[in-house]
Order: sequence, then structure tokens, then C-alpha cells
Amino acid sequence: MSQHEGGTGVVGSVEPARARQLWHLLEPLHAVLYYAPEVFEEAAALGFDTKERWPSYFPFRAAPLGAVDAGRVTSAFYSFSPRMVAEHVDVAWDIAPPEAVLAARLRGIDRAYRAMFGDRVDSPELAEAAALARRAAEAVNTAGRPLAAANAALEWPEAPHLQLWQAATILREHRGDGHLAALLVAGLDPTESLVSFAAIGAASVERFESRGWSEAEWTAARERLAARGLVDADGTATEAGRALRHRVEEHTDQLAVAPWQSLAPTEIDRLVELLGDYWVAVLSSGLLPSESTLGIGKV
Repeated sequence: MSQHEGGTGVVGSVEPARARQLWHLLEPLHAVLYYAPEVFEEAAALGFDTKERWPSYFPFRAAPLGAVDAGRVTSAFYSFSPRMVAEHVDVAWDIAPPEAVLAARLRGIDRAYRAMFGDRVDSPELAEAAALARRAAEAVNTAGRPLAAANAALEWPEAPHLQLWQAATILREHRGDGHLAALLVAGLDPTESLVSFAAIGAASVERFESRGWSEAEWTAARERLAARGLVDADGTATEAGRALRHRVEEHTDQLAVAPWQSLAPTEIDRLVELLGDYWVAVLSSGLLPSESTLGIGKV
């Protein structure tokens, strides 16, 4: 573990809490991929079923890995049921190869951003934000981070608004890969990671059920956590369970800091300032769900 990616408290010149703030600002810019009607239209044109989001979610997110099988995607995505992954990934590359999916997701984001941001999509402020975010994204250490590595290996698009989206994507996958490491250190398997997160109120159990686990699997995971003293019989987190999840989030923040060391504190301040209007535009669009399995705003 490098000097930037371990320890506690302040890491270099960037505090872990700052990395969390930047994630909160950038995550909605990335997540448009999974909800914008323009992206669904591009997915439908490729032949994917768009009656629900999952048939396109898996290929759009996994495409940077190449035409990988469901086992590889299950490993990288971690908290999804292997059955759910297989249902969508086993047919994905027969419908459209990864290179076509990658092109479609950029076309969809281009259209979605133009619809949400209007003339601001070509503004100098967005170009400035894109340049700063790209510098951080290009500084990611991808060792042990498969989704970050796959996205970082893609060519950069020319348009600044697409560079901003790609930077947000690299940085969120870098953080996500680190989060999985934190879950492994905490001894939380894929189902337990969801049950323990629901137990602290990060989102409703119903929201986490979207990951495809059966009621029996959910109950078994809750019983395993109860045996460790992490949840009560009704699935509510104990003091020990809350402390463990706090350590997971703290560790995740620490592991997300390193790329931001490439920017000066004043540049990070400027990026936060610049992202505000675009963050508001995405949230005001009504595209994103009010409740997320990521627990943003809850933990």
C-alpha cells in the first residue's frame, strides 16, 4: 500500500472527506448513463431491451473490460447476484460487441448532457472543470482496480463535456474498486455488504433487493451478521455493526484520495465550485432515483 492509499486522517494535502465530497459531486454526472432516455435510445438501437434498465446497465458498465463472461463481471461488480449478472451478460456481447457499446454510451451521454446543460455544454467553465477532473483521472493508480483500469485505458474523447463524463467514470470506478477492498478487509461478502448497509439505513431493503439476491440468501446473510453481533434479529445494525460500516466508509475515502493529490488545494476548490451548477442540473432533471444503493447523503 502506497503512502497515499493508507493510514488515517489527512493523507498528503487532501483529506479523505474531500475525496468523498468530490465523489458526491461527480457520481451524478456519471450515473446519467444508467437513466437518461437518450442513452436508453442508443441501447435500444443496438438491440438491448430497455423496458427496464438492467439489460443495458450491465453491458454499458462492463464494456471497457471487453467481451468478458458473467463470472468476470460478477467479480468486478461484487454485490450483484451471479444469477442476475449471468441473465444479462451471457447474451450481451451477442447483441452488440463491446466496441459498439462503448461508442453508443458516448453518443448517449453527449445527447443527455446537451439536453440537460443546454448552451453550458460548450462553456469555458465546463471545459475548465473537465480539464481539472481529467488530470485527477489520469493520476489514478489502477493496480488491483479492474474497472478503473479498464476505463482509464480507453481513448479520451475530444469534446470537453465527454471528457468530464469519462473522468467522472474513471474516478468513480477507482473509488468503487477501493470500496470492494474495504469490504473484503471488513469480512463482508457480497450479500452481507448489502444487508449491513441496509441495516444502518443507507437505503431501504427494497432498494437493495434490486441486486438480485433471493429472500433466502438475504436471510442467511443477515443470520451470519447476527452471529457476528453486527445486526439484531430484525436486521437493524448494532453498535458494532454501525462501527464496522463506518470503518468501511472511512477506509473507502482513504483509498480514494490518491488521484486528487495531482491537484493543488486551490484547484480542488475551483473544481468544486465549477461542478456545482452541473450537479444541480443533473439532480433537477429528475432522472436519478431519490434513493440509491450507494448511500449518498445517508452515510
